[in-house]
Amino acid sequence: MKRLSFLLPLIIFVVFSGMITAQQYQLENKYSFFLTGASFAVPVNGWFELGCEILDAKAINKAIGGTAIADLANKMSKNELYSRQELEEMDALIIMHVVNRDVFNETELKTEYDDYMTPFDRSNYAAAFDYVIKRFLTECYQLKFDENSVYYETPYGKPAVVVLCTDWHDARAVYNASVRQLAAKWGFLLVEFDRLIGFSDKITHPVTGERMSTLYSFDRKTIEGVEYGWHPNRGKDKYIQQRMAAIFAEAMRKIFP
Repeated sequence: MKRLSFLLPLIIFVVFSGMITAQQYQLENKYSFFLTGASFAVPVNGWFELGCEILDAKAINKAIGGTAIADLANKMSKNELYSRQELEEMDALIIMHVVNRDVFNETELKTEYDDYMTPFDRSNYAAAFDYVIKRFLTECYQLKFDENSVYYETPYGKPAVVVLCTDWHDARAVYNASVRQLAAKWGFLLVEFDRLIGFSDKITHPVTGERMSTLYSFDRKTIEGVEYGWHPNRGKDKYIQQRMAAIFAEAMRKIFP
């Protein structure tokens, strides 16, 4: 009896410790994904957060409505986009700046990111994308020289994973075509919302006679004289956000097991 009295507190301690460890494990996400973009990416949409739930990933969403890739580049130039800890911990930088401009044109690109004059204006979207990409790759590599980094003295520093996104449908032809070129140039994963969204805005709906995207948006935008759906319906409970989440998650599974 005395022996049982002695062992009981020990058994309770072991069981309780195991429960705490299990709870801590459950609270830890498998990955950490960092999203930046404009109104199609802000948290009120829901696709990114839903996709991260599917992937067991921590969702860090820094998207701000009304911004462009130039604004992102300017935040990076001032070291305001992410913290040192966020750089260390993020498994991928995901960019969804989808203004219908050419983001591939190489005529004015610089060799090094610090060759660019800052701040950027919105006159050259390709240059701003180039700055962001080159600076992020450089900062990831430089972690090999940081004694406080887990990547200290590794051969290549932190693996720099950049993920680009198309627009949510295929109406923004200039951007969608050029971001495919940009992704191919760097070997980046491209989340092809436009190809997998389940409709094409090249045709009209047989009942409404309008472009298909207008069914899934709460406002409209005219591009080259044609009216399209602009912002997708928002909220995790909306079909279009769930569809985008599924497309995002399936794409990310290609590079994150």
